[in-house]
Amino acid sequence: MIQTDALISLYKDCLLNNVIPFWINKSGDEKFGGYFSCLDQQGEIFDTDKFIWLQCRQVWCFSMLYNLVEQKEEWLSFAIQGASFLEQHGRDKNGNWYFSLTREGVPLTQPHNIFSDCFACMAFGQLYKATGNEEHAKIAVDTFHGILRRKDNPKGDYAKGYPGTRPLEGFALPMILCNLVLEIEHLLDPDLVEKMIQSGIDTIMNKFYRPDFGLILESVTPDGAFSDSFEGRLINPGHGIEAMWFIMDLADRTGNKMLAEKAKDITLQILEYGWDSKYGGIFYFLDIKGHPPQQLEWDQKLWWVHVETLISLLKGYLHTGDERCMEWFEKVHDYTWRHFPDKENAEWFGYLNRQGEVLLPLKGGKWKGCFHVPRGLYQCWKTLEAINAKKAEDIASGITI
Repeated sequence: MIQTDALISLYKDCLLNNVIPFWINKSGDEKFGGYFSCLDQQGEIFDTDKFIWLQCRQVWCFSMLYNLVEQKEEWLSFAIQGASFLEQHGRDKNGNWYFSLTREGVPLTQPHNIFSDCFACMAFGQLYKATGNEEHAKIAVDTFHGILRRKDNPKGDYAKGYPGTRPLEGFALPMILCNLVLEIEHLLDPDLVEKMIQSGIDTIMNKFYRPDFGLILESVTPDGAFSDSFEGRLINPGHGIEAMWFIMDLADRTGNKMLAEKAKDITLQILEYGWDSKYGGIFYFLDIKGHPPQQLEWDQKLWWVHVETLISLLKGYLHTGDERCMEWFEKVHDYTWRHFPDKENAEWFGYLNRQGEVLLPLKGGKWKGCFHVPRGLYQCWKTLEAINAKKAEDIASGITI
């Protein structure tokens, strides 16, 4: 049986005494500003390119910790120096955020990926809460409206597909917008916030979630139909499960218990589908018809998939009391903590092979940075505390647990 007090200590201690010190001690670029993300197993730098979305995620992370955990000047200063680098170098003349820069801040990759903008918006919105600096607020709001302008054609001139042949919409952007709107609602008109919330819920739950499959598709046609193609058949269990805790947060905000229940059920459906019954862990990609996926890394086990699943399972239990969530949490927690944390050095491994062996010993790179692990540890810590508080309230009210 899960002992919540011990788990609270485990997640909190790993966050504050292992993961966060690793990034503070290893990633700051004292010469040019910003952060190094390409760090080997010991935290040594193996590449100095700077990826905007990871820079932004790290600004967000340390701003969030300052705002929600403790007002440590070290954390705030670390966030501000990263934000200053981004303000100087991160955008093109139209305000779109580049994908990558050299160490010095010279653009390497054009702003082809709207996710740089999404995480910049998150970063500066969270930083504004800590600093009260109106320039930080302006960057967040301007970036958000830029995202809204581009969301129907996020890649613009950088799209590779031939126009009109097989138009598909991707799941990642509406999923992120569901979380992003809550991140910066303190800077937006309340009517826009409500409109974005309802639109996000409708898009995810009625367009990308397919009751006939019981799963969430990564791509659908513009009218929400299934496309029998590589992209249309693709399932990313981690994406779908992560989106469900975003939906649960929206359901909690609006008091919609039925929506929370549905998001919990979808979490369990995706997890049962995506779990590797032979070796344990959650597959990275699957083809909904059982065909070979085009992604050669389909059977790898990735850190963020498991971390986001832990969050969704705990939130599912908190909001619905479904014991299956805790049964699955115990299983995923055991796999995650046996395989991903580096027992000899700080931080977590990101990439395992199907058998659960470390495939890449890096702690950060082009895709892994200071985000999913610290955010996940924080979310699990606080959700476990909320579960404890709810149990205490139930006991005080005479409700049998």
